[in-house]
Amino acid sequence: MERTDKRGKIFQAAMELIAERGFHGAPMAMIAERAGVAAGTIYRYFDNKDILITELYSELEEELRSALEEGYSVAKPIRERFLHLGIAILRYFIAHPLYFRYIEQYHNSPYGVSLRRDMIMSKIGKHNIFKDLFEQGIEQQVMKDLPITVIFALAFGPLLVLLKDHIHGFVILDDGLIRQVIDSCWDAIRR
Repeated sequence: MERTDKRGKIFQAAMELIAERGFHGAPMAMIAERAGVAAGTIYRYFDNKDILITELYSELEEELRSALEEGYSVAKPIRERFLHLGIAILRYFIAHPLYFRYIEQYHNSPYGVSLRRDMIMSKIGKHNIFKDLFEQGIEQQVMKDLPITVIFALAFGPLLVLLKDHIHGFVILDDGLIRQVIDSCWDAIRR
């Protein structure tokens, strides 16, 4: 995601500061300063900080969704689709650690809790590739018959820890280890 226009520079600065300091530690004035724009300029693009935070998340989520859907086919067996998604998630966030840190902050905040609740209760009209896969996997009896939130936690929860460990240099997630990790996650949810 190239950040050369003013809006993009504001997004980049917000992402960096929020990843480093959290939402409360990144006031709009500090974001504007980091972006190299006047404090008032930021409000031409975003009415308030909540809108900035939410729009940035939406942009990152859309970019991630595009990366996950590249080469993904609903015609493939459940296991192959699961492996594709798991490998794509790890590779994407290994290539974009700052995005991971921002999205993690978002998901662990009231913004993310509200978003998850709406997704789980199907209040959001967006297509959810994971929910669809898990529902099909349970229906076809290739995945354990557990609530979708439990399946998601068993399948992808470990990836979050491993991504943090990779970012901090505690483990190196190369292609071989990525494949082993995703196979292990599959083992946790398969029948």
